[in-house]
Amino acid sequence: MKARVDDRPEETEPGSADVAEHGRSADGRTTSLDRRLYMQLHAYGGARDTPALIVALEGEGVTGTLYEDVNDPTGVALLTLSESPEAFVSQYRAFLQSEPFGGLEPRPDLTMLGRTYAIGYEEDLEETLVERPRRRVLDPALPWAIWYPLRRAGSFEQLSKREQDTILMEHGGIGMAFGRAGLGFDIRLACHGLDREDNDFVVGLLGPELHPLSIIVQRMRKTKQTSLHLERLGPFFVGRVAWQSSL
Repeated sequence: MKARVDDRPEETEPGSADVAEHGRSADGRTTSLDRRLYMQLHAYGGARDTPALIVALEGEGVTGTLYEDVNDPTGVALLTLSESPEAFVSQYRAFLQSEPFGGLEPRPDLTMLGRTYAIGYEEDLEETLVERPRRRVLDPALPWAIWYPLRRAGSFEQLSKREQDTILMEHGGIGMAFGRAGLGFDIRLACHGLDREDNDFVVGLLGPELHPLSIIVQRMRKTKQTSLHLERLGPFFVGRVAWQSSL
């Protein structure tokens, strides 16, 4: 099992600034790619006509997924995705201000924005950063979703790299086991500086059924990372797909 290390490589030259994502080829060479996928979740109440929302999404050509909120009979959430953050303040901003979305009740407490990232060992960076996360959120075989932000406690940052790797392997092993069984898959997004609550990551759990996703969260709570080194977890959005754009 490989460690899930979230730290970027240390800058080797004074004044250098490396913003690319890095991986490792099969023969051990360091690779890099300056591409990533941004995802944003906007949640709303007062949505009593889901078909009208779907018509508007298809007419606009939005790339994303519309969920109906399990915990709110009039709640929905729209997940949009783009390689450029410009899309969220141009096309999607204007679209969400117009009807029918403009007449809904925004839930800013459930707004989430993050970017895909590499952790240093991936052989195929384009698959890791763009293609796989896009396929997962647009996969009709994965209709159930739990989305939530989290912030690590400062205690985690004080651990040695070896200790961090061990903790992350324990945490990541649960997700990989559920993925191999086809019960649940994760989307991991970094949101450092992108979140109004100063969270570190946004996590999406996607699956064919809701129950296994709840079990993932339950088992994650017993890991050292969650029980000892998280400052904040949630709020949670739980929903089922009502509409998805095509791949």
